[in-house]
Amino acid sequence: MTSREQEEYTALRATIRERGTARVWIFVAGFIAWAALTVTAAALASTPVAVLLPLLVLAATFEAVLALHVGVERIGRYLQVFVEAGDPGWEHAAMAFGRPSGAITAGALFSVPFLLGAVFNFVPVLITNPIPAELVFVGGAHALFLLRLATARAAAGKQRAVDLERFQAMKRDGSR
Repeated sequence: MTSREQEEYTALRATIRERGTARVWIFVAGFIAWAALTVTAAALASTPVAVLLPLLVLAATFEAVLALHVGVERIGRYLQVFVEAGDPGWEHAAMAFGRPSGAITAGALFSVPFLLGAVFNFVPVLITNPIPAELVFVGGAHALFLLRLATARAAAGKQRAVDLERFQAMKRDGSR
């Protein structure tokens, strides 16, 4: 490995570490902000539409977590293909390890807390006895967020294989 390649590898591993830490802190801070807005909206607002601001914060937090996750995974596949090609290391081992049957899993996207957050965010709507139009509008916004959550989770489950295939094709084509 040349000194340039070693420097690139070190910088990319540091980026993975930093983004992994940032993802957790963004989740925690975003969830705290969402919870504060949800409690405030439930206490002060009398219309079902008031829950849309907390939902927006919840969705923005999810998008930030997702972006960091996608970036980290993509860097990992890059390292696997271009840096570890002749000498398999951490990225090869992590991908080969996968999810062993019966092992505990941690949701990298925090899908379950986001799902529960969306459900709890909708509860004040039901308490205010909304008219059908409010229920459809506000419920539709929540349904769209849940759909985004489900599709992002499904796509994230396939991302490693997709990115690996793309980087391998780039390497074959010489378009690094």
